[in-house]
Amino acid sequence: MLRHTGERRSFAHNLRLAVLLCLNAGFINAAGFMSFAVLTTNVTGHAALLAVNLSTGQWRAARMVALWLLLFLAGAFTSSLYIAKVGRDKSLAYTAPIMVVVLIVLTVAVFGHDYQHTLPQTEYFAGSLLFAMGMQNALVSIVSGAEVRTTHLTGMFTDLGIDLAGALLSRRNLNPAHRRRMLLRLVIIIFFLLGGLGGGFAFVNLRFSAFFIPAALLLIVLFYDYFRVRVKRALRPRSR
Repeated sequence: MLRHTGERRSFAHNLRLAVLLCLNAGFINAAGFMSFAVLTTNVTGHAALLAVNLSTGQWRAARMVALWLLLFLAGAFTSSLYIAKVGRDKSLAYTAPIMVVVLIVLTVAVFGHDYQHTLPQTEYFAGSLLFAMGMQNALVSIVSGAEVRTTHLTGMFTDLGIDLAGALLSRRNLNPAHRRRMLLRLVIIIFFLLGGLGGGFAFVNLRFSAFFIPAALLLIVLFYDYFRVRVKRALRPRSR
């Protein structure tokens, strides 16, 4: 999923990436909302909330929302800068950003049980998840060639609507590229929603321990290619 870049990258690689990381983003968004009453992937909503807070003179709340927006931006910037420095054609460039996201999510899982619903704690926990989701979204966008965006459902619904209109007009002349594009967008939407459903159920039953699940998903993404190659080599018949 991560070691194939550029021309070596196929539709199947992007599809697998979309399944796992959209599940992850949806899970963290739902569990984060139930934990801290903050949507940790919804930048558009936070921008609107910032405008409302500024217009009504709620300066403290406006400062907090502005901080969340900046943290999401900082996450995307940090991830992109690191990948550019290491080289986007190298699969190891994606290891460090994913590990940072894993550490942030594990921190929430371990220390979230001490959450007392104070404003500073909310800023810290929600802000750290927004930073992590900014890192993840930038990483996925870079590695997939901007084909997959794990938190950008507004754009996905818009693009899917455009594609469906084109499919309706084209009817039987729908080309394979168009079909693959629609399938990928459907997968992104569906698995984000499934992740949200899983995050909600998990948080109800496990509380903050639920955040161990997205950390595990990210580790699967990180080591997927390694284990897949090892399994293929083990199953390959040995030449005499």
